[in-house]
Amino acid sequence: MELKNKLGLDGLEFQHEEERISKQKAKRLYDEHILDSFEVGTYAGLQAIHRWLFEDIYDFAGQTRKLNLSKGFFRFASAIYLNEALQQISNMPQETFDQIIAKYIEMNIAHPFLEGNGRASRIWLDAMLKKEIGKVINWAKVDREDYLAAMERSPVKSTEIKLLLEAALTDETEDRTVFMHSIDASYRYEGYNRYKTEDV
Repeated sequence: MELKNKLGLDGLEFQHEEERISKQKAKRLYDEHILDSFEVGTYAGLQAIHRWLFEDIYDFAGQTRKLNLSKGFFRFASAIYLNEALQQISNMPQETFDQIIAKYIEMNIAHPFLEGNGRASRIWLDAMLKKEIGKVINWAKVDREDYLAAMERSPVKSTEIKLLLEAALTDETEDRTVFMHSIDASYRYEGYNRYKTEDV
């Protein structure tokens, strides 16, 4: 599915500009403390993150998809039931590491946006971890292939993704370098690796 964008670009040229612009916005989330103004752990909070990252790129930034999506053989939550599912996810508890990861897995299954779900939801996940347990994930320490495989299996069994992410937890929640490197790693999972967040 070819998604319309505001930049009037396509192919590799669009991919590079999407990465550059949204990484600039991600950097501002941290440097200007914008992330601190968003709700933590709710779908409204995730929408705010997604809108902030992609509002200059897509008309649908922060908007719940109305189309069904699948990846490989996995079909994400049906658009018909998506609003109800997102309300239930927002209401899930988030007091412990296990509860937060369970919530993150459910949001991945919901996949509420047409594009940019992973990049927005990893920031959303870290905001929950920071608020509730005083830690964040240093995504630079999470291997791309291990992460993608564990997330693919997580709807059936969550042990693997929990162990992988727990091993990368750090209490350096205010470390700018950790944040910037984590954004780079998060984007790399999705195939975006042209720019460093620090340099855009």
